[in-house]
Amino acid sequence: MVTLAVEHHPLAHSVSFDTDSLIVSLVDGRTLSVPLAWFPTLSSATASQLRDWEILGDGEGIHWPQLDEDLSINGLLLGNQGRR
Repeated sequence: MVTLAVEHHPLAHSVSFDTDSLIVSLVDGRTLSVPLAWFPTLSSATASQLRDWEILGDGEGIHWPQLDEDLSINGLLLGNQGRR
């Protein structure tokens, strides 16, 4: 049996929020939802600040310029939480 190693690089396509969650749509069709409470800077931000996000690189991360906050997609998938 031949097994091929597949290299995975999850990339963000878009970002949204509900009252309790950060929701990231990935280019491969998956949707990732994580608690906003994991990220104190985001959970205390205004709606306007949350909407001001940028995709980093080809989608490897997300940046909020007004908040000086960066999150990596790999980190989110691994369950990494923000600074407390």
